[in-house]
Amino acid sequence: MELILDILYVYVALYSVYFLALAIRNLNDKPFRIEKRYAQHEEKENLAVVIYSHNNRITLANLINEIKMQDYPIDNFKVFVILDNCQDGSEQIFEQETPLINVINIKDVGTIGKDQAISILLERLCKDQTIDSYVFIDGDRSIPADFLSTVNAALVKHSVLSGETLMVTESLGPVDKIKAAYQKYHMNFLRQARSLFGLAARADSGVFIIRKGIVDQIESVDFKDINSELKYSMLLSKIKFPCTYNPNIQTFVDTANYEFRSPRLSARIDLFKNCFIQIWSNNFVFAEHTLSLLYPNIWLILLTYACVLKHSYRYYFFVDFKIVLFTFLVMLVGFGISLINAKLNFKEIGLLFLYPIYSLCHIIKNLPPIRAIRNKILNREDLPEGTEKLCIDAFVMNGNKELPCRLEFISESGLAKVKFIYKNKKFVTAKHLRMIDALQELKLKLNDYGFVLKICDCCKNFTSCVDGSTNMLKGFCNISYPSPSVKEPKPTLIWNSCNEFSPAPVQNIIEEMVADINEK
Repeated sequence: MELILDILYVYVALYSVYFLALAIRNLNDKPFRIEKRYAQHEEKENLAVVIYSHNNRITLANLINEIKMQDYPIDNFKVFVILDNCQDGSEQIFEQETPLINVINIKDVGTIGKDQAISILLERLCKDQTIDSYVFIDGDRSIPADFLSTVNAALVKHSVLSGETLMVTESLGPVDKIKAAYQKYHMNFLRQARSLFGLAARADSGVFIIRKGIVDQIESVDFKDINSELKYSMLLSKIKFPCTYNPNIQTFVDTANYEFRSPRLSARIDLFKNCFIQIWSNNFVFAEHTLSLLYPNIWLILLTYACVLKHSYRYYFFVDFKIVLFTFLVMLVGFGISLINAKLNFKEIGLLFLYPIYSLCHIIKNLPPIRAIRNKILNREDLPEGTEKLCIDAFVMNGNKELPCRLEFISESGLAKVKFIYKNKKFVTAKHLRMIDALQELKLKLNDYGFVLKICDCCKNFTSCVDGSTNMLKGFCNISYPSPSVKEPKPTLIWNSCNEFSPAPVQNIIEEMVADINEK
């Protein structure tokens, strides 16, 4: 027990010194102010602005107008707008064609998501040698008139950048106001101070800038979720192109469209274990970025200091009580200094002091016994830690009749299963090594009762894509693609659907093997 206490104290003591160093460094943000002042005088790069939108018509129209009003030379940037299965008439914004805006309208193949949609565009642009850097922005954002000039100036010293997200908090509820105050503090202190020290930041796909050469080297982006963005950030640090936070690069977002996100603790720990064995290479930024994955929760710091102070005062401890007290005061002084340049008003500082209470409630809420009781009351399934689940609204066909249903694609401990839900009836497949095998079991089960799922994997126009992945979720649609702006290949996912759906004959695995042998 005492050994654990020793380790915890060393951990929080080192973090206290690190925290104080960040707080002191953040007092001088002169480099950012100088960069902002002379942004207009930097040599202009050729930028490709990539805007991803899914049903963001109002904010997207405003963003396009702001793009057109940029103080950046019009010959030095192109705009690519991805409309991902938009049902709100977003395409009407672009009825009057302009050479500045290139629209990629993805329709009738379901919502493919930001990650895949951007990957399709990047595959098209990889041979375009006129592009120097990509600027990724979500369609729900708003930008100032000097946004591209600021991005261009920041690219002089850094190759990968993330920016600051600003939001109006008047319409937020009490809990969200607490989270917004903490996020503002986190950006204006922790992320800014780390940037001033030359340390890496987590990528934010909402506003993300990267040189084209790096994307061509990695051959992808990874914007699936917050955990994927963190993993992608670690990859960038590993190849010595760390993502750098720049507070001059600002975007604004309406609170109704903003989601407070944070990587899961389990995801951070798994990523730390995978990266730890590689930190001994000659790459300080990657090593520090790996260690920073284990940043402590405020309650861990307070409880550790409370226990160590009490223990070292009454009993023998490997360091004197005065040293323990000194490191605790270092932490408190560091926090006080960190507030100086965090750009918080008095109300936001008050909300920041309430964040530990929110954090404690969040921890209690997600304790396994509490979570199990809550899920039972709300009639929700309690999935094990590390389980991933994707829910899809679909239709099952019985002749010409379509019935609404729900599919849940579940990945658990490396095994895959599919849950089919129709009204109050459920069917869960066995666990399989591949998701397509679990889906095959479900298709055969439904076929026995005369039903067909209206998804791509059950359509005769769908061809599976052997991409080296285990689950083989990707494929190609062989019908005439609905959007002429998107050329070959015409990718889709096994759970997507469209109006051109045509049922394919269902075969079991034995029959497919026999058919393959006969063909040979």
